[in-house]
Parts: sequence; C-alpha cells; structure tokens
Amino acid sequence: MERLRVTYSKTAALRYTSNLDIHKIWERALRRARLPLAYSQGFHPQPRLNQACPLPLGLTSLGEKIDVWLETDIPVDEVSAALKPALPPGLELQSILPVDLHEPSLPTQVISADYIATLLDPVDPAELAVRVADLLSAAEIRREWRGKVVDVRPLVEHLETLPADDQGRARLSMCLSAREGATGRSDLVLTAMGYDPYDVRVERVKLNFS
Repeated sequence: MERLRVTYSKTAALRYTSNLDIHKIWERALRRARLPLAYSQGFHPQPRLNQACPLPLGLTSLGEKIDVWLETDIPVDEVSAALKPALPPGLELQSILPVDLHEPSLPTQVISADYIATLLDPVDPAELAVRVADLLSAAEIRREWRGKVVDVRPLVEHLETLPADDQGRARLSMCLSAREGATGRSDLVLTAMGYDPYDVRVERVKLNFS
C-alpha cells in the first residue's frame, strides 16, 4: 500500500463548490486516472482520502492538500502523469509526495492557515491600517456564527496590510488558527473590521503544519 500527499490549487472555476463535492471530484478524478485506490474496511467501504482542512465556500486556494491511499506502490511521476489530465477545470495539481503510512492523519497536523484578502471596493489605506490596529489591540471580539458566539480575537495569529494589487485594490494578509475546535474564519475577521465579506476576494495561500 502507498500513501501520497497531493498539493493542489482550487481556482475560481470551483470557488462555490462545497468541500464535500470537492471530495467527490477527487474520487472521480482518481478513478478516471485508473489509479488503484485503497478502500476502508466495513459494510460500506469508501476510498481512503483525507483532506487537510475544509476550505470555506467562496474561497480559492493555492495550497490545498489531500492524502490518497493506493493499493499498490506506483512511482510518483506516473501518478502525476495519470492524474493531471483527469482533473477538471478548477483543480490544478502542484505536487505529489510519498508519506509514511503511519504518519498521523493530515487534519490533526494543521495548526494555522495563511490568507490574502483583496477588497474589491475602494478603501482608504489609512483607514484600513487603523482598523487592523484596532482589531489587534482588542482584548476580545465577539461574533455570532452558526448560532454560537465566538471570540474571534484569539484565532487571529497575524494580520497586516499589503501593498495594493496591480489594479490598485487594497489587500490584507492574515494568519488564522486552524486547530481542532479553534479555527479562524476570514469572513468573521472581515466583519469584525467592518467589511462585508461578499465585497472581498479571499484566497488561502498556505496551510501550516505542526
């Protein structure tokens, strides 16, 4: 048996595709590539796939990761050659690396994630800097999410302004906690700063591991 860690991008074509559907897309792509997927045991065997960290709907990403188990060992370059043409628009293969079969599950290793948020409407850079400073200096920031009140502040590990993009749009860099039971959400951070998340394009650029 072989365990492979796949790094891939989720681009704008699949921006509004749910995490569950992304999982199904990977199943179909791996079958289309005729790779010997390993299956779980029990009454309802499922392909052994393990995504690192669910990506909220509406976000794109440069560095998603998924572990794939194959029944037989196949050279990584052969897996890559078979998989690339099987992927749909919106998923772009970046790399494949072998992983020890006994390594802890992928989600348990994620500790944080880096994001870049691009504000689509004109924003005064000085005002944006003030809002960043206000959030970072706050002792707590309470926001409601899924019927619960969440303190956003401890989940923000880093937040700063970036130079404007090539269209002159303001940008933010943020690092948010992604630990079990303590996962930061970019939309809650943006609302805490007084911005409508629907007026911002957010891309996850990196997952950080323990």
